Amino acid sequence: MRYNSLASFAIVLGLLVSSAKAETSAFPNIPTDDAQGAPGASRIIPITAAEPQPAASESSTAYPAKAQGDEAASPPPATDPPADKPWTMPQLKTLDSLGILTTGWLEQGVTFNALSPHDGWNGPVATNDLSNNYELNQFWLTFVRPVKTDGCGFDVGGRVDACYGTDWRYGDSLGLESKIDAANGLYGLVIPQFYAEVGIDDLTVKIGHYAASMGYEQVPAPANFFYSHSYALCYSEIILATGIQADYKLSENWTINGGINTGWGMFEDNNDKMSFLGGAKWHNSSDTTSVSFQIIAGPSDPAGENHLYDYALVFKQQLSKKLLYVAQHNLGGAETAAGGYGIWYGLDQYLIYTINPKLSAGARVEWFRDEEGTRVAGIGNVNDGWMGAPGFAGTFSEVTAGLNWRPCANLVVRPELRWDWYGGTTNTAGQLPFGDGLHASQFLFATDAVFTY
Repeated sequence: MRYNSLASFAIVLGLLVSSAKAETSAFPNIPTDDAQGAPGASRIIPITAAEPQPAASESSTAYPAKAQGDEAASPPPATDPPADKPWTMPQLKTLDSLGILTTGWLEQGVTFNALSPHDGWNGPVATNDLSNNYELNQFWLTFVRPVKTDGCGFDVGGRVDACYGTDWRYGDSLGLESKIDAANGLYGLVIPQFYAEVGIDDLTVKIGHYAASMGYEQVPAPANFFYSHSYALCYSEIILATGIQADYKLSENWTINGGINTGWGMFEDNNDKMSFLGGAKWHNSSDTTSVSFQIIAGPSDPAGENHLYDYALVFKQQLSKKLLYVAQHNLGGAETAAGGYGIWYGLDQYLIYTINPKLSAGARVEWFRDEEGTRVAGIGNVNDGWMGAPGFAGTFSEVTAGLNWRPCANLVVRPELRWDWYGGTTNTAGQLPFGDGLHASQFLFATDAVFTY
């Protein structure tokens, strides 16, 4: 049920501020590899779960318990660690005795669209896709036992994630959420991850349903600077995989990974053919520079005949103690059922500056090209969402500027301004991407609040 509930948003935000007593600026210990699932290759592919990124003025990374061999995931913190720790939810004694951590967060927000579209959607923008409406995006709970061998020995672990909210619509996987959630429901439950993991010296292997780890932005709200997400994340990257994945730490600076899975958004294999996902990560000795390259290739259509590939190249540079620069390039292509071939590619750039321990500023500039109009389309034909038909053969660009304000250790408020514009053909329904299919650009003001526990 859609509703204008700014009052509810304000009330809950006020309760969160009053309930968080600590006056520090770090997130709690939320482990790595969170991500929601991805829909099929012909639908919007939402936020990814790649290398964890700092949310600018964090004094610790958003997901400190990194997967073994992923030490290059984040640049060094921009501020010194705070004296006080954030509040964390009480741990169950039985789980705690087994080394299992219970944690999570609540994300809610609202997006205002200057066009006030009658259909109520912000076009291809995801996952804050409701215009002039409140969304409870993520109510997230995680149970995790991180694998830790310190490069020598043997350990076992695993994790289970569950998330309720409007973001579920972008995370349903064939044979999983498609069986537990009603189609075309604005709110629902998604199970982003559940896997077992084994560590032997510098090698870790996971089997099950897990984050695919490709680009810079992620599914978990605390791991991102902005409320809205990039086109690269939404339309160019696999988010979840189901299969087996190995990570191996070659040295203090190099990590390689690889594995096979059932394909994009497939919990149940739809064609009995596997896809490959793998790549390499490097960081310098001071952790101020890092590079990641990840690629996926394989068929995702029911017949298993139309091959798809996509890669993400991410470069991070800590320009100073307070200033972080990130650049990401994506390139992908896929055969179509009609015998053609669709190609997409783009470039994202980020600057994140720490003003003080409680306030940081950031900007994102993106250029995304859907060459044959095969990638950018709505989810409204499957789930409750924008109904945009495919066929936008052209270029999508966006500029986003925002702030992160941390009034207390467990809470971050993220206001942002975003301008999107499009140059290219109308889609197969004769529509443009914004404002009820009538406009080639739009202006958004959005803000959300993320409370971690």
